Amino acid sequence: MEIIRAKHSGFCFGVDRAISLAFEEAESTNREGKLYTCGHLIHNGDVVKKLESMGVEMINSLDEASSGDTVIVRSHGEPESFYNEASSRGIKLVDTTCIFVDKIHKLVNESWKKGQPIIMIGNKKHQEVKATSGWCGYEIDIIENIKEAKEYIKKTKDEKPLIVCQTTIKSELLDEVLEVFDSAGMEYEIRNTICSATRDRQNACAELARKVDIMVVVGDPSSSNSAKLYEIAKNNCKNSIFIQNSNNSLLNGIEKYNTIGLIAGASTPEWIIKEVIASMSENVTNNVEQNPMMDFLDDIEKSLRLPKPGDIVDGKVDQVRDDEVIVNMGCKKDGILRLDEVVLEEGQTLSDLFKVGDEIQAKVIKSDEGEGGIILSKKRLVAVENYAELEEAMENKENISVKLTRSVNGGVIAAYKEITGFIPMSQISDRYIENANEFIGQTMDVRVIRVDTKRNRAVFSRKAVLVEEKRKAVAEIWKNLNVGDIVEGKVMRFTDYGAFVDIGGVDGLLHISEISWGKLRHPDEVLSIGDIINVMILSLNEEKGKISLGLKQTQPEPWTLVGDKYQVGDVFQGKVVQIKEYGAFVELEAGLDGLVHISEIANKRVESVSDELAVSEIVNVKIMEIDPERKRISLSIKATLPKEEEIQSEIEKPVDVEETVETDEVTEPVQEETVEESAEPLQEGAVEESAEPLQEGAVEESTEPAQEEAVEESTEPIEEEKEETPVEE
Repeated sequence: MEIIRAKHSGFCFGVDRAISLAFEEAESTNREGKLYTCGHLIHNGDVVKKLESMGVEMINSLDEASSGDTVIVRSHGEPESFYNEASSRGIKLVDTTCIFVDKIHKLVNESWKKGQPIIMIGNKKHQEVKATSGWCGYEIDIIENIKEAKEYIKKTKDEKPLIVCQTTIKSELLDEVLEVFDSAGMEYEIRNTICSATRDRQNACAELARKVDIMVVVGDPSSSNSAKLYEIAKNNCKNSIFIQNSNNSLLNGIEKYNTIGLIAGASTPEWIIKEVIASMSENVTNNVEQNPMMDFLDDIEKSLRLPKPGDIVDGKVDQVRDDEVIVNMGCKKDGILRLDEVVLEEGQTLSDLFKVGDEIQAKVIKSDEGEGGIILSKKRLVAVENYAELEEAMENKENISVKLTRSVNGGVIAAYKEITGFIPMSQISDRYIENANEFIGQTMDVRVIRVDTKRNRAVFSRKAVLVEEKRKAVAEIWKNLNVGDIVEGKVMRFTDYGAFVDIGGVDGLLHISEISWGKLRHPDEVLSIGDIINVMILSLNEEKGKISLGLKQTQPEPWTLVGDKYQVGDVFQGKVVQIKEYGAFVELEAGLDGLVHISEIANKRVESVSDELAVSEIVNVKIMEIDPERKRISLSIKATLPKEEEIQSEIEKPVDVEETVETDEVTEPVQEETVEESAEPLQEGAVEESAEPLQEGAVEESTEPAQEEAVEESTEPIEEEKEETPVEE
């Protein structure tokens, strides 16, 4: 008969910690008041009896304890109100809540505070589920099976719930529930909180049950994880039994089976497992403890067998030297634990960490077949734990802190505790990196994106952290943005149609038409890269991630200043911005143009405006008329010219001397009268009829008639007058 014990059986980390803390507190002599557990510390009657023998009583609520008493919090946890009540009543708590259960409490509490719906997959009557409910105000949906999952879909709203799991449920139940949600197209946030030790135990149970003739599950009937192990064993081996300890009639006749598989629940103490093995064992394999009758032979065999590289071994410290520790492992060779294979804090020595007689565990890195010893490592053992931490961080999408140690081809090497990982160049930053040397020596948070424990490799990403941080920052920025807000921004880059401005982590588009009240051909006419400016938010589209900004809205609209700054008769300098057949537009300031009609350009007849003026030319103009309602200003260059120029322009006319002398008295009045009759209608008619179409887009329709009319009215009378003058007489 062969008994094979599953790789993962007995106390899990959480239960082992709870028992250790409880026993430690029970043995303490510095305690005032009584010592209680509130409910069963773990689901195992034998452990409860042992605690009772040590003076630990069990109560069902804090009402049964008094101020000064000590209450041990069970490994399954308690609701938040339990801790508040204990604090207010002066009751000391020894908290043995499993760290994985405590993590669930934090997850649901955070989601509850954000108003996010919460689902827990598990047993409503289990203490872990009850305690978790108390960390989210009992506003939680508990789902035990597929039927309840389907019922949840019927009543759910268009909300994205957080899904967590009781740590001891079967992973198949989680998969089945998620399949129901996926089929219904429901969105959710899943945090798989099934304990990794539970998953490993369940997988080991299924694997072993398929290989043996009979499967023995050891655990308390009240233990949820033990009951699930029995269910898994039964599904894979029809000859499966569930016992609490060795005193069980189901073990009678077990000797008729050739191979016996054994697994124990997470709350089953080691001593119970040993008793069960001893009661039925004749030959135990696969590193399982043997029947007491075989102990002597087993000790001889173990002393002759050397551990292999990669084995985890236990031993006792025999000597502590300055540079190494000698470990007796119960075999024919001693283990050597060298200084460089031990994790020491700054200033710490081997003698500070190890004492003769200490029992330690280490990993074999070299098994010497010669006369030397077996080389051991504590660092490599810690590395195994570190890789387990990386796997957990990757699964839960949690950040870890690493230090970048050196640059290699394609990226950098980063150290996490006692192991190293690789960060590809593309994952060092969220921007393009040509040389990674600038990051060497820095400590930064990263995400674990791949772990290969068989090859001892891990890949990290700094970029994933930065992208997530930016996403959260952008989401926070969007919350605080409102249309009409004036915010400070930095000009980042230009395009032909505008500029992109960073307003605190998000970019908005400042369209070229919204930069200035005047007309621009390119944003760089008034802005420079890096400028800090105040802009107004004109529109927001969070779904598309688009923000429209305005700069001119932060400045007064020029026409609002016309009444105070500009008056009829005032003379200003302006820039010629447009030239038309009927005149020129002169910019007084950005967004404020006036029309200089062709008749107001010079004290002479102007055939072509472009002969007298050029775009961008600076000229003096006089305001002749302001129409605020129609937003029009009539300007004159001629009115600013000195009278000397008027006389000079007359002198330069090509006229005979005799004719000039004889007709002086006649022509001068005619000219004055003609100017008076022709110039005024020209300015009033031409300016009013042509300026308006120019600004509104109908220039060509209004200018030509004005020019022709002005010419006909102003030139013909002059020629007729000159013909009637009696010069030749």
